[in-house]
Amino acid sequence: MIAQSNSPVISPPEYLDWESQQPVKYEYINGEVLAMTGGTLGHNSIALNIASALKTHLRGKGCKVFMADAKVGISTNGPFFYPDIMVTCDHTDQNARKIIDHPCLIVEVLSPNTEARDRGYKFRNYRQINTLQEYVLIDAEKMNVECYRMNEKNKWELTPYNFDETPNSDRIVNINFTSVDYQCPLEMLYEDVIFSTQNAEES
Repeated sequence: MIAQSNSPVISPPEYLDWESQQPVKYEYINGEVLAMTGGTLGHNSIALNIASALKTHLRGKGCKVFMADAKVGISTNGPFFYPDIMVTCDHTDQNARKIIDHPCLIVEVLSPNTEARDRGYKFRNYRQINTLQEYVLIDAEKMNVECYRMNEKNKWELTPYNFDETPNSDRIVNINFTSVDYQCPLEMLYEDVIFSTQNAEES
């Protein structure tokens, strides 16, 4: 999703009250609100693929899967973000109506307009959530996934998932989402996605 600045400086309570009355979603960062606009069809397909798979996998296990309409709070005073996908298995979130406070998994689907922010500012803030075990960045332009996980030394460690430059058709790359004990083929996340190179070849 793309964020666009559209605000004077307001307090967290003012933001929460004001945003609940708006027709579009707004994130909140240091007193400023950012309007969230729609992503591409590929972005939507990737988010739907992973959210659907996680929903099926976690059914009956006391966890909840949310897509872009669910807000996460870094603290009671913000920032407040709308991740593309998040999962919470914390009992204190089970009856939440407006804000998720204790996710274990957050996924962002990258776009050219948001990649730097997702990798930088958002990740720095997400790392303050003490229940977060895994942060996943999914490239919408090619099959490439980056999973950041907290290791035994309490450091965030990167595990990339992608194909070699010369793909082997017999090779399967499986992604392991350790925070929710789920594995799936990399290609499954990109089901129904048409990349820009494919569009150029078919035009």
